[in-house]
Amino acid sequence: MGRVNPCLKRTFIILTSFVVVISSVLLATTLFSHGYLYEDEELSNFPVLHVMYTMSILSLPLAIIGIYGASKEKKWALILFTVGMILGSLIVFTFIIFLLSIQNLIAETVEHEYLNLMPFNNASRFALNDLEHIQAEFHCCGVQQGYQDWGYNISESCLCKEDSTNPCVAAPKNSSLFDPKEGDQHVMIYEEPCITFLVFHVILVLNIMVVVMLGITVFWVSTVALCITILCHLKRKVDVPTVVYSPEAKAGNYSPLTDPADCT
Repeated sequence: MGRVNPCLKRTFIILTSFVVVISSVLLATTLFSHGYLYEDEELSNFPVLHVMYTMSILSLPLAIIGIYGASKEKKWALILFTVGMILGSLIVFTFIIFLLSIQNLIAETVEHEYLNLMPFNNASRFALNDLEHIQAEFHCCGVQQGYQDWGYNISESCLCKEDSTNPCVAAPKNSSLFDPKEGDQHVMIYEEPCITFLVFHVILVLNIMVVVMLGITVFWVSTVALCITILCHLKRKVDVPTVVYSPEAKAGNYSPLTDPADCT
């Protein structure tokens, strides 16, 4: 069995240690996201969450096995790491291509889901809280027709802020936000509906996730390339000097350097 270059082994162990860290962070983030979206059945079963679970749970033990195999120069551990990472990379690449191909379908699904919230008096409290967070975040109001989607009870998250990036209009006098004590001073609310901003944000998040998954997968492939190089080094035979038999090397076949009589 050949000897592995120390620099090559050290580089592989360092990069694979980063895989352990990234996988741990990815698993923790996925668990947190899943817990946050647990009350929403559709979002909690979103395929991206399952792929993130697969990536983190698959890569974490394989990376630990790869570090062990490199430090102890165990072929079986390095082969298991290589095969597992290659299969995982192929799965993630396939999902990335699939995700890019259905972006428009995801946008239509998200739009349809939020349009189904109307009328808001029949929507769940969790869905309304989510919509109010979106309104405050993107400086918009309502889903399709602006503040009119709320009817009389316009959400306070529609109130226009001084740093608003979108246009605002005066709240109608027949709404819950109108305060007659203020006299002629109008209460300003966001004018534009949220559906356009929401779809754009979902597509942006999906693209960011694709870039992150692609970057992680490329990192996996780089560690696989180093692992294959280590396996090639281990497979090389060590050069052993050839032993040649010579009749002249028999015991007793020698001549003294000095005469024994001179030593007495």
